[in-house]
Amino acid sequence: MATQAIAPQAWLRARNRWRAEEIAFWLLTPLPFWLFPDYLSLASQIAIMALFALSLDLILGYAGIVSLGHAAFYGLGAYTAGLISKYGFGDPLGGLVCGAAVASLVGYATSLIIARFRHLTLIMLTLGFGLLLAELGNSLGWLTGGVDGLQGIEMWSVLGLFRFDLYGKTAYVYSLIVLFLMFLFARRLVNSPFGLALTGIRENLTRMPAIGAESRAHIRAIYTISAAMAGVAGALIAQTTQTVSLQTLSFELSAEVLVVLVLGGAGNLYGGLVGAIVFMLARDRFSGIEPQYWYFWIGILLILVVLLLPNGIVGGLKRLSSRWRKA
Repeated sequence: MATQAIAPQAWLRARNRWRAEEIAFWLLTPLPFWLFPDYLSLASQIAIMALFALSLDLILGYAGIVSLGHAAFYGLGAYTAGLISKYGFGDPLGGLVCGAAVASLVGYATSLIIARFRHLTLIMLTLGFGLLLAELGNSLGWLTGGVDGLQGIEMWSVLGLFRFDLYGKTAYVYSLIVLFLMFLFARRLVNSPFGLALTGIRENLTRMPAIGAESRAHIRAIYTISAAMAGVAGALIAQTTQTVSLQTLSFELSAEVLVVLVLGGAGNLYGGLVGAIVFMLARDRFSGIEPQYWYFWIGILLILVVLLLPNGIVGGLKRLSSRWRKA
C-alpha cells in the first residue's frame, strides 16, 4: 500500500516543534556556573565560537556554499564593535547592531559575485576575499593597531546594569543569551519555506528555478544573513575580551570554524554548537599538554571523527538514537 505524502506545511510544523533533547541541551547551558566557575571565560568563548559556527552552517550545511574566508565577517564585526567603543560608544547592544550591519553590507556586496559560482571557483573566491581583508586590516595599522591589535576598548555595562567582570560571569550570560536568540532565528529560518528552498539549492542548483525558486536571490539572502551573524559573533569576542587582533581576520580562524562544523556535523543547527564545545575544550586541554603541537592532536581527533562519524558527532548520535528506538 502506498504511503501518503506529507504536506510541506505539516512537515514544517513538525520540524518547528521542540524535542526533549533540545530542551535538555539548553537547560544544561547554565551548569558551568556551578561545575566550572573558574572557566566561565572559556565558556563564553565556546558560546561565541558556537555562534560563529552556526553562521557558517547556514551557508555550508543548508545552501552548500563552502567558504574558506568566513573569518572576514567575524573580524569586521569585531573591529567595528571595538572601534566604536574605543572612540566613545561602548554600549554592548549597539556594538552588536553595528558589527552585524557592517558585516552584512560587505556580505551582500560579495554575495553578488559568490552567487554566480560553485565548487572550486567558489572556494577560491571566498579564500581570496578573506585574505584580501586580512591584509587590508594589517596595512591599516593606524586604525586597527596592526600586529599589536586594537587597544583601548572600554565597554559599558550591559543594559546599564551588568558590568563585565574579571571572572567572566557577565560575559558568559551575555554571550549565551545572544547565542540563544540567534539560534532561535536560525531555527525558524531553516524550518521555513525559505529553508526548504536552500536545501533544494544545495541538492540541485540548476533545477530550483523550474519550481519558482530563484537560486541566486536565495544565495544572496542567506549569505548576507550568515555574514551578519558572523559579525555579531565577532562583536561579542571584542566586547567580552576588550581587545581585537588580526587573528579575527585570519585564514586560520576560517579553517578552525570549518573544523568545528565538521566535528559537530554540518546541516544540523546543533552541529556547530556541539562541535564548538568539543573543539574548544580539546584545544584548551591539548594546548596545556603540548603548547607547540596541539594542532597535531586536533588533527587526530578530526580524522577519527570523519572516519567513524561521517556526519559528525550530532549525526552519529542521531544514528545511534534511531537504531536504539528501532531495537
